[in-house]
Amino acid sequence: MKMTSRKLSDILKKRLQNDNWSFHFDREKDSLRIEDKNTGKGITLELPGIIAKWEQKKDDAIDEVVYYTEEALNAMKGQSQEMEGRESLIYPVIRSTSFPEKSSAGVPLVFDGHTAETRIYYALDLGNTYRLIDEKMLEKEGWTKERIRETASFNLRSLQTVVKEDAVAGNHFYFFRANDGYDASRVLNESILAEYEKSAEGTLAVSIPHQDVLIIADIRNNAGYDILGQMSMSFFANGTVPITALSFLYEDGKLEPIFILAKNRPEKK
Repeated sequence: MKMTSRKLSDILKKRLQNDNWSFHFDREKDSLRIEDKNTGKGITLELPGIIAKWEQKKDDAIDEVVYYTEEALNAMKGQSQEMEGRESLIYPVIRSTSFPEKSSAGVPLVFDGHTAETRIYYALDLGNTYRLIDEKMLEKEGWTKERIRETASFNLRSLQTVVKEDAVAGNHFYFFRANDGYDASRVLNESILAEYEKSAEGTLAVSIPHQDVLIIADIRNNAGYDILGQMSMSFFANGTVPITALSFLYEDGKLEPIFILAKNRPEKK
C-alpha cells in the first residue's frame, strides 16, 4: 500500500479518536492539527516525515506518533506549565535549523544558535513529554532569556550519564543513551566533550542524529569516518525527532560540520 498524507491523516484520526479533540487536515501544508476543544491547545503533525518513518517501520511508526501525541495533549490539559518553582525541570533541547521558530499558536519560541545545522531550544519537562518555552511564557513570568539559558545549562550538567562503548575497525564510538529525552542535549555539556578530547588517540568527532542519542567518536583511521557516517544516517532515519545526519569535528572547543565522503577523509562544510 502506498501511504499518502490523506490516508495517514485518516489513520491517525481513527487511532486518536476522542470526543474532546478536534482534527484539521491541511492538504497544502501536509499537516494534521489536533486540538483539545476545551483548552484550545494542541499540536501539529508534519505528515511527510511520519510517512518516511512508516515506509521503514510500518505500524511501529504510527504507534510512536499516537503515543507521543496522546502524552502531549494530556500533558497540556492536566499539568501546570508555569516555570516559577519548577526551575529544576528546565532543559535545553537540540533541534535542526529547519525546526519552526514559532509555536503552533504563532508565538516565537526561545532559542539560541548552535551550529550551521542545529539550534538550542528550551523545554519545561512535564514528565512523559515537555513544553518548548516561548516568549509569551517569559513575559508572563518575568523571566529573562539569560535566566532560562543558565538554568537549563545547570540542570543539563546534573543529568546522569549512560554510555555504551563500541570499537569498530580500530575506531572507538561512545553512545550516550540515558533515554530521558535529553541525550542529544549532552553535546552542550562542554566538560563531557573536553574529557573525551583529552583522552582521544585520534580525531574527535561528534554526531547528534536525533534527540535520543549522542555519538562521540575517537576516529583513529580513515575507515572510522565512513563508519560514523553510516551510523549517523541510520540513527537519523529511525529517530522520533531527527536532528541532522551530518557529523561534526570537535576542535578547540568548537563543532565544525563536515561531509563524510566514502573512502576519504571528511571535508569541512
